[in-house]
Amino acid sequence: MNRILLASAFLLVSISAAFADEIPSALSAPAVVSPVPAAISPVPAAISPAPKAPAPKLVEPHLHIARSNIAGHARVALTFDACMGQADERILSTLVRERIPATIFVTARWLKRNPAAVAVFLQNPDLFELENHGQNHIPAVDTPTLIYGIASAGSPQAVRQEVEGGAAAMLAAGIPAPHWFRGSTAKYDLSAIGEIRAMGYRIAGYSVNGDGGSLLGAVITEKRIASAKDGDVVISHINQPTHAAGEGVAKALVDLKAKGTEFVRLEDVEDTGDDKTTE
Repeated sequence: MNRILLASAFLLVSISAAFADEIPSALSAPAVVSPVPAAISPVPAAISPAPKAPAPKLVEPHLHIARSNIAGHARVALTFDACMGQADERILSTLVRERIPATIFVTARWLKRNPAAVAVFLQNPDLFELENHGQNHIPAVDTPTLIYGIASAGSPQAVRQEVEGGAAAMLAAGIPAPHWFRGSTAKYDLSAIGEIRAMGYRIAGYSVNGDGGSLLGAVITEKRIASAKDGDVVISHINQPTHAAGEGVAKALVDLKAKGTEFVRLEDVEDTGDDKTTE
């Protein structure tokens, strides 16, 4: 019996030793990897990015009116953009109550949303000159670019549509044909200026930015507008009734009137604009 047990133990030890010899060699043997022909997996050549088109050269024209040259009697042209949104009654009611003339640049979009304000304009032709601010408030630049995050018209045809569409909406609302144009953002490229001038328009720049696109506070807006001097053209907005700037605009109008300022519309006086916007 003991002989059988010893023989069995010897056999198990021999088998274990044999497996012990084989396992390390199997685990440590390097994996065989078949080479991939170069024709099957070529290394792609580096691709150069397409060159970006140069950004168009933009201008923001200035505009001045003929001065009164009378001490204590500055002549100032107030211009207001009605881009989108609602009419700012704080400004409109002040203009009407104080009998202050102004030039209002309207878009087709604004006209559609504000028939009551349009009626006030038309009922006061001695106060309000209505001019063209475009169809959809798109910058009048004839190459693709972004201005303050707004996509430009992008082509001569699109510039023409923006101008003509705005004028058509004005005529449909019973407004006389416009003679002035001011594009969204008040920035242009020189070729677009030439195109708009060829359509028969003068382009309205400005010399005093009254409300910073209606984004300034009431106090600084009041100070900016009230600082207007003889011959200045002020730009502000009349389409943001919830912005604090509108309060400052209304106060500044009263301030200027108290100082003896003569308010005029663009159609009432001689003017001079740079970048060939009026000549």
